[in-house]
Amino acid sequence: MASVLLLSAIVAMLNLASMSSAQPHHGCQTHCGVVEIPYPFGIGIGCAIEQGFEINCSRTADGTERPFINEWEVLSISASSGQSRVLMYIPTYCYNSSTGEMDSYLWDFNLAWPYRFSDSQNKFISIGCNTIGYIYNTGESTRYATGCASVCGSPEDLTNGSCVGVGCCQNTVPKGLTSYYVYFYDVDYVNSSNSWHFNKCSYAMVVEAETFAFNSEYITTTRFNDTYKGQQPVVLDWAIVDETCEAAHRNMSSYACRSRNTVCVDSSNGPGYLCNCSAGYQGNPYVSGGCTDVDECQQSPSPCPVSATCHNTVGGYHCSCPFGSKFAKETNSCTNQFIGVVIGLSCGIGVLFIVAISTLLVRRWKRGVKNRVRKVNFLRNKGLILEQLISSDESATHSSKIFSLDELEKATDNFDCTRILGRGGHGTVYKGILSDQRVVAVKKSKMVDQTEIDQFVNELAILSQINHRNVVKLFGCCLESEVPLLVYEFISNGTLSELLHGDHENARSMLTWEDRIRIASEAASALAYLHSAASLPIFHRDVKSANILLTDNFTAKVADFGASRSISIDETRVVTTVQGTFGYLDPEYYHTGQLTEKSDVYGFGVIIVELLTRKKPIFLTSRGEKQNLCHYFVQRLQNNTAIEIIDCQIMEEGNERQIIEMASLASACLRLRGEERPTMKEVELRLQLLRGKIVLKKNYELEGENEAVPLLPSYYSSTSSGTRHGEFFSAANLSSLSVTRCYTMEQELVSWTDLPR
Repeated sequence: MASVLLLSAIVAMLNLASMSSAQPHHGCQTHCGVVEIPYPFGIGIGCAIEQGFEINCSRTADGTERPFINEWEVLSISASSGQSRVLMYIPTYCYNSSTGEMDSYLWDFNLAWPYRFSDSQNKFISIGCNTIGYIYNTGESTRYATGCASVCGSPEDLTNGSCVGVGCCQNTVPKGLTSYYVYFYDVDYVNSSNSWHFNKCSYAMVVEAETFAFNSEYITTTRFNDTYKGQQPVVLDWAIVDETCEAAHRNMSSYACRSRNTVCVDSSNGPGYLCNCSAGYQGNPYVSGGCTDVDECQQSPSPCPVSATCHNTVGGYHCSCPFGSKFAKETNSCTNQFIGVVIGLSCGIGVLFIVAISTLLVRRWKRGVKNRVRKVNFLRNKGLILEQLISSDESATHSSKIFSLDELEKATDNFDCTRILGRGGHGTVYKGILSDQRVVAVKKSKMVDQTEIDQFVNELAILSQINHRNVVKLFGCCLESEVPLLVYEFISNGTLSELLHGDHENARSMLTWEDRIRIASEAASALAYLHSAASLPIFHRDVKSANILLTDNFTAKVADFGASRSISIDETRVVTTVQGTFGYLDPEYYHTGQLTEKSDVYGFGVIIVELLTRKKPIFLTSRGEKQNLCHYFVQRLQNNTAIEIIDCQIMEEGNERQIIEMASLASACLRLRGEERPTMKEVELRLQLLRGKIVLKKNYELEGENEAVPLLPSYYSSTSSGTRHGEFFSAANLSSLSVTRCYTMEQELVSWTDLPR
C-alpha cells in the first residue's frame, strides 16, 4: 500500500512539473515598446508556449523597440480573441515611363503555423484604373482563386469611400487561407491617350476591413504608399496545436488552458483550439491564475435595480432588497413581500372566487396542453439539433434566433391570408411585423411531412453558413408549430420573374438595360460565393428568376435554399435525386443524376436569356405552341435570327456589342456538357467587366464600329467539329458584326494589356 501511494505521489509531481514547464519564467519580457506581448507569445528562449509564438523585439532606425513576426511588424496581440494585427507590404503594379511598359512581378505571402489570414476581419481589395487584381492559392489541401476588376477613365469617375468597381473593388477571403499569390492584369477600355498620366500604380492585397477606406487620391497621387509607407494592417488568426479540444484534454501535460476558470473552444478558421475565460471572469487563460473574477457590481450601470444592493460573488453577483421586499430576477426589481388578505368575504364573493379559480385552472390546463404540444413539435422539428447548430456556430449569420410561435402569430395576424406574399415549391411566405417594428417574411412549410422538415433543416443549415449581401438574410426560425417556420428579411419589390413577366407595363419599363446587367452581376456574385468562397461549397440546385428577390432599389437577393446541397472541399460533384424546376433544369444533371456547380450555371444561363427576351422558360408562340426558351434561343442563334426575339427596350437602350456579349455569355452557360460551361466566378467577372464598360460609357465612347469583342475562353466557344451556337449572333441583323475570337480566360486577360493606354 505504501509503494502505491509513493508511486502516485511521484506521478502527481511529474505532472505538476510538466504543466509548470509550459508556463513562462519570471524573467520574460512582457512588452516590446508600447505593444504588450501576452503569453502564449513570448520574447526570448523559454518565454513562448512553442515554436511559432516567439516574438523578435528589435530596435528600429528611429530608436524605438518594435515587435516582429518574421519580417512583419506586430501592432497588437489579443490572447482572448486569438488574433494578431501585423503590417504587411503592399504589392504594386507601376507604369515604367522609361520602358513604356508595366513592371510586372509575382508577389507571394506565406504564413507558418500557427497563423492564417482572418476570413472575418480581412478583405481582398484591388485599387487602380482598368486593372484586375487576382490572387490564388495552390496548397496541398485547399485550392482557391478570386479576383475583381477595377475600372475608371478619369479622376471625375472616382468616389471617396466607394469600393464597388470604379477605381476600387473588393472580394471576400476564404477560411483557412495560409498563403496566396498576387497577379495583375490590364483592362484599359478607355481609348483617350491613356490613364497613366493620372494613375501611375495599381495595388492589390489582403487588408484589414475595418481600417481600410478608399480615397480617390490613392489613384491620382502616391499618397497610398506615402501614407502607409508601403504597408497595410492585416489580421491574422492563430490557434494552439493542430488538434481539437477533445484531443487536447487527453494530454493535460501539454494542455494550454492553464487557468482554473477557462473553457476550450475549437478554432473556427482552420485546425487547432483556443482558450477563453469562463463567464464572469477575465484575463489571460493561458497563464496559471490568469482568469480573475470580474466585479460586476462596479460596472456602470449596475446589474441590480436602484433600490437594491449589489453583492459581488466569485464568478457572478446577487442583489438584495430592503426589508419587506424581495428581488425578482424575471423583472429585475424589488417587489413587496407581503400581500394583505381581506377576510370576511360574503357568500356571493366566495362563489365568484370559486368561479374565478375554476376559470384560471381551466386556462392553465389548456395552456399546459398547448405547451406540451409545442414541445412535441419542437422535438419532431429537429429542435435540439438546430439549437446546437445556432449556439455552437458563432458565425451562423451572426444573428440567428429561435422565435416563439406566439411572437410570429402576433406578427402575421395569426397567419392571415391578407399577409401572404407568395407561394413557393416548399411553402407559403407571409409578411410580418415583429415587436421591435422590424418587417420580416415568414416562410411556412406546406405539409406535415418528414421530407419537408428535412428540407427546412437543410435550408437553415445552408443559410447559417452564408454571409453575403446578395443572399437573403435569415433572422431565425420557429420550431413550436406543427409545420416549421423560417424568418427572413423582408424584400419589398417581389421577384425578378414577376418584374420580367408581369402584366403591369409601368413595372416592366422600370427595368432598364443597365439594371438587368447589374441584377445579373449581383446574382452571379452570390452564386460564385456559394461555389467558391463559403466555408463549404454549396450548390443551389434551383436557380431561377422566381428565386431572385429585388429590393426597393432593385438590388438582387438570391433566396430559397430548401433544395441546396453542400459538399466537402475536395469534392466536385454529388450523386442525388434529380430536383429542380422544369425549364431551368440542367439536361446533364437530369440524365446522370450527378449534381455539379455547372448545374447552377445552366439555370443562370436561362435567367440571362429571360433578361434578354422577357420570355418565360416555357412560353407559347404566336401559333399557340409550347416552346422551351433555351432550345428556342439556341436555334435562333444558329439561324442568325436571334435579333427578332430580343426585348425591344434592350434594342433602344443597349448597343450591339453589349447585346452580343450577353448573348454569348448565355450561350456558353447553356452548353449541354457541363465541362464546357464557364464557372460562376468567370461569369461574375464577365458581367462585372460589362457593367464597368456601361458605367464608363456615360462619359466616353468605348466602342468603335469594327472593334473586336472579347468573348469567353475557347473551350466554351468552339470544338474541333466547328463553331457552336452563340459564336455568331445575327450577322445579317446586327450590322454584319460577327465574333470568332477563341482564347482561354488567361490568354484573353493578358491580351488586354496590349490595348493602347
